Amino acid sequence: MGKVMIPEGIKKIATLCVLRNGNNFMLLKRLKEPNKDTYTPVGGKIEPYETPEEGVIRETFEETGIRVDKVKFCGILTETSPTKYNWLSYVYVADIDEVAPPECNEGTLEWIAYEDLLNVPTPKTDWYIYQYILEQQPFVFHALYDGELNLLEMKEEIKGLLLSADS
Repeated sequence: MGKVMIPEGIKKIATLCVLRNGNNFMLLKRLKEPNKDTYTPVGGKIEPYETPEEGVIRETFEETGIRVDKVKFCGILTETSPTKYNWLSYVYVADIDEVAPPECNEGTLEWIAYEDLLNVPTPKTDWYIYQYILEQQPFVFHALYDGELNLLEMKEEIKGLLLSADS
């Protein structure tokens, strides 16, 4: 059987793991797109026949060498654009010891304090994720982008809130 062609624009399914120690987050300064040169949680695409939880544990280990056996589901981030950037991400948090950031072939891992998050380049969507995680609020975010991947609006669908409307 040949390779199945997935139409462009179909959502890719991924996991994100927010590694946390108190109010400090171990984030990845990415070497490549998407979000090159910004700080993001670790994560990646879910493999065939893998649950989101299995995927986030595997991706966290592959990217950091840190074995998390307990992760907490926090919410979902759906990202929609008229380009190839279309994602459905399951977001988890894992509380870890304050270890020295390991080497990572995806970029540089660093500890960032919550209050410093607005001072480092991070996707706008992620700042809301950290805020909701610290407040222990579940979320279903939907981010809508234009063709240049500028965030047009961000909704939180559980409470029906419009969080951002950049135009």
